Amino acid sequence: MAVEVRDAHAENRYEARVDGESMPVGIAQYIRTSELIAFVHTEVGPQHAGRGVGSALARTALDEARVAKLRVLATCPFFAGWIARHPEYQDLLYQSRSKVSD
Repeated sequence: MAVEVRDAHAENRYEARVDGESMPVGIAQYIRTSELIAFVHTEVGPQHAGRGVGSALARTALDEARVAKLRVLATCPFFAGWIARHPEYQDLLYQSRSKVSD
C-alpha cells in the first residue's frame, strides 16, 4: 500500500491517499501562522487504521514544518503521542516564552 500525503492549503489540512485513490483516507487538520503550525485534529478511515496512514501524515507534516522553520503545537492527541514516540521531532515543539506566576 503506497501512501501519498499532500498539503491541501485551501482546506488547512494534510491529506493522505493510498494507491492513487481520488478521495483522502486520512487527514490532519491544522491552523498555521507565519511562525507556528498547530495540529488540531487527525482522522484516518477505519478501513486504513493501523496501516501507517497516520504516521505518514505526521512524518510528512512535521518534515515540512521543519523545512519551513515552523514551531509545532500538537493539540491533537494523535500528533502529541506520535511526537512523544519519535524524539527526532521533539525539537520542533512550541515552547511558551512566558512564565505563569501564582
